[in-house]
Amino acid sequence: MAEEGAPEGRPIGERAALSGVPRQPGASGAAHVVPTVASAAVPATSPAAPSSPARVPRVWRLLPTPLGAPFTFGYTLLLIATSVFAEHADPDLVLALLQSSSTDVEHLARSPLLVLVASALWIAGGLTSAYAIAFFFVLTALERRIGALRTAAVFFGGHAIATLATELPVGAAVALGYLPPDSLQRLDYGISFGVMTCTGALAGLLPAWARWPLLAGVTWFAVTNLLVSTDPVSDSGHLLAMVLGLLAWPLLRRRRGPRYGAIVSGRC
Repeated sequence: MAEEGAPEGRPIGERAALSGVPRQPGASGAAHVVPTVASAAVPATSPAAPSSPARVPRVWRLLPTPLGAPFTFGYTLLLIATSVFAEHADPDLVLALLQSSSTDVEHLARSPLLVLVASALWIAGGLTSAYAIAFFFVLTALERRIGALRTAAVFFGGHAIATLATELPVGAAVALGYLPPDSLQRLDYGISFGVMTCTGALAGLLPAWARWPLLAGVTWFAVTNLLVSTDPVSDSGHLLAMVLGLLAWPLLRRRRGPRYGAIVSGRC
C-alpha cells in the first residue's frame, strides 16, 4: 500500500527527497548527495590556455639578421667578400684597387662621392681587426634601436665628415709647404670612422651603467693610439668621428614611427 499523501508509485515508509538538502535519511540513493550549488561553482571543463610562442634568446639579438638588422647583415656579407678577395687575390690587383679607393686629397678632388663610398668597402687589417669586430656588434645594437636607414645615415655621415675634416687640412698643409707633395696620395681607406661614429651614437641610447664605461674604454683606446701613432691624421679622425656620434644623441633620442622593417692608414 502506498502511504496517504505520498506520490503515486512510491512505497510506504519511503520519504521523498527534498531538492537541495543533502543526506536526507530515508531518501533512496541519497546517502551522500553533493549540493548542486557547489558543483555549479566549478566548471566541468575549461579550455586549455594557448601555449605562448618560444621567445628568441637575448644572445641572438647581438647578431645581425636579415629582418632584425638588414643593413648590418648585408654590409657584413659585403665586407666578408672584399676581405676574402683581398686575402687571396693577386697582390698587385688588390693594391691597385685600394689605391683607386683611397680617400686621399687627389682622389677627393677628382671624384669625392666615388671614393667616399669605395673606401668603405674595405677593412684595413682584415676581419680580425678591432674595428671589424666592433662593426659587427656596434652596428647591430644601433640598428635594432634606431632602424636601418638612420644607422646607415650615422655610419656614412660620420665616415664622410671625418674623412673630409682630416684630409682637407692635409691639402692645405701641402699648399702652404708644411707637408711634402706625396702627402696628397697617402693610402687611406676603411670603415673605422663610421664605426667610431656609430659607437658614440650607440652610447647615447644605452643606460648609464653601460654608457659611461663604453665611452671611457673607446676614448682610452683612441687617445692611446693617437699618442703612439705613426699616422696621426687617421687617428685624430677616430676621435673626431666619436665626437660626431656624441653630437647625434639629441636626434637619435627622438621618438620615431614604427619600422616596416705611400703612408698606409691606420684605419680599418
